Amino acid sequence: MTLWLALALMTAAAVFAVLWPLAGRVPARGGSDTAVYRDQLDEIARDRAAGLIGETEAEAAKVEVSRRLIAAAEAEQVAISEADATAKSSLWRRRSAAVAALVLVPAGAVAFYLFVGSPQLPGAPLAERLRTAQENAPIANLVAQAEKHLERNPNDPRGYEVLAPVYLRLGRFADAVAARQKVIALSGETAERQSDLGEAITAQANGIVTADARRAFERAVALNADEFKARFFLGVAAEQDGKKDAAAAIWRDLLAKAPADAPWIQTVRQALAGVGAEMPQPPAAAAAPAPGPSREDMAAAAQMTEKDRGDMIRGMVERLAGRLKENADDIDGWQRLLRAYMVLGEREKAQGAASDARKAFAGDADKLRRIDETIKSLGLAAQAG
Repeated sequence: MTLWLALALMTAAAVFAVLWPLAGRVPARGGSDTAVYRDQLDEIARDRAAGLIGETEAEAAKVEVSRRLIAAAEAEQVAISEADATAKSSLWRRRSAAVAALVLVPAGAVAFYLFVGSPQLPGAPLAERLRTAQENAPIANLVAQAEKHLERNPNDPRGYEVLAPVYLRLGRFADAVAARQKVIALSGETAERQSDLGEAITAQANGIVTADARRAFERAVALNADEFKARFFLGVAAEQDGKKDAAAAIWRDLLAKAPADAPWIQTVRQALAGVGAEMPQPPAAAAAPAPGPSREDMAAAAQMTEKDRGDMIRGMVERLAGRLKENADDIDGWQRLLRAYMVLGEREKAQGAASDARKAFAGDADKLRRIDETIKSLGLAAQAG
């Protein structure tokens, strides 16, 4: 209500500022003939006193000028009367127009807004509108913005690291290769970065593992013998060279060492099926899911003191944290760890784990996005970002 009142007062002030000059009286035209004739009478008197003209001539001139003065005064009086009548009529019309405009213009504007507007909609702060526009922007616009950022900051490795997987999804393989090479040049090589470079080179060659791609994969395995992507593509290279047995051996070894929840297991199985190799049987312990707590375990837990149960839970959380140090690629494990720390009230440990998780997934845009969403949902974004 206060806003509407303020807007109404502002509208009234604006209308008054525009229409106020119309409400005033138009000033009468300055100057008259009577003043001229009076000056002439004074001049005749001065000339007579100075002896420039005679008495008879002076009287004759006074009579003539006086006659003209009387006629001019009468004409002027008639003009003033007519002007007053006209001015009063014009003034009334102007003031009527001003009042009508003051009332009708705001009323018409309000009626028009109520008809075509949406006064019931809630306010939309600028920051929220900009964020919505950013979220709804086409991927091409976002890529263009990132590229402009890199034009201004050509030595920002984070920018290339973000753009590289996007280029790959968009089919801009040459740009993806260049971005991966730039990341390595600026931040140094790791097994994962070399593996990503080899993947981009392979995509650029329409799925063929070229010599350059093979060198990148071999370098990745040299840096980390368990680098999954590099080993998988080395198996692809062996298959393309006609060495199906070697390819199958590489892929079987991957499956043998794969965590039970590894997302790429199905991909490796399909590759093995493609070369006609037999699927390895998982160990008996791995084939069946880990059993849940028995009835006796649950009864024992129910009899524990609050401290004992807390110690047991903390022990489980610490074991999870230790496992993630050895296998930092487990996105689900990181999410469980963050939630567990928050439930236990150990916010500092949650912040440290959030920072470690973001570092672990710095080269994987999808996993980084998922871990950032978890961090935000737990209220850790300000500290971990």
